[in-house]
Amino acid sequence: MNALIKLELARALRNKKFLFFSVLYPAILFLIIAGNAKDTSKVDDGTGLSVATYMMVSMASFGALTAVLMGNSERIAKEREGGWVRQLRLTPLPGRGYVLAKTASAAVVSLPSIVVVFLAAAAIKHVRLDAWQWAALTGVIWAGSLVFAALGVAIGYVASGDAVRPITMIIYFGLSILGGLWMPTTTFPQFLQDIAKWLPTHAYAALGRAIEQSQAPHATDVAVLAVYFVLFAGGAAWLYRKDTLKA
Repeated sequence: MNALIKLELARALRNKKFLFFSVLYPAILFLIIAGNAKDTSKVDDGTGLSVATYMMVSMASFGALTAVLMGNSERIAKEREGGWVRQLRLTPLPGRGYVLAKTASAAVVSLPSIVVVFLAAAAIKHVRLDAWQWAALTGVIWAGSLVFAALGVAIGYVASGDAVRPITMIIYFGLSILGGLWMPTTTFPQFLQDIAKWLPTHAYAALGRAIEQSQAPHATDVAVLAVYFVLFAGGAAWLYRKDTLKA
């Protein structure tokens, strides 16, 4: 499994287009969205966070989501069509090993996207946090991206090579917007707010915002992410085995 992780990392790092959209694109969006806001401007969502601080977590989470979801789903669908996955079935690698390798390699690639957003926020928008908060934010957002990495693997086994991109884009933007990564969910109609609080992206960003407020993450948000991870990872492993039986 370690060899597969190394191979996946090497392939991702050679893809300059992928690196741009997963590493630089979120930081650029952060600067565009937070660029015109004054340092004292607050987000009207009850957190008391400044616009720059609020959007920093949003775009760092969005960048990690981009890296692990978009990268995994399209790559796996193409590997299935190209016969690579069929070759892996001839090795001793179990289904859970394949899912874990894909999830772990995608999560490693997501780390630079988080760090670049943080650097832009600190250097350009003058976001100031304690050292423990920077470390905790990095760890929480990085670890939370595993949930969406597992989702990417599952999508890669559900969709064909032609259909995977539109399906992934719908899920990607749907989770990002409804989960509050682009704007506070308090601006939504009440029925959308009720839906948003149970989405993994809402819980994902909420973990980071709790740290920014020097609070412990809410148990509900942790539980929501844990349940989604079990569902996505379990679904991905089941789909891998099902695809194996069809071969």
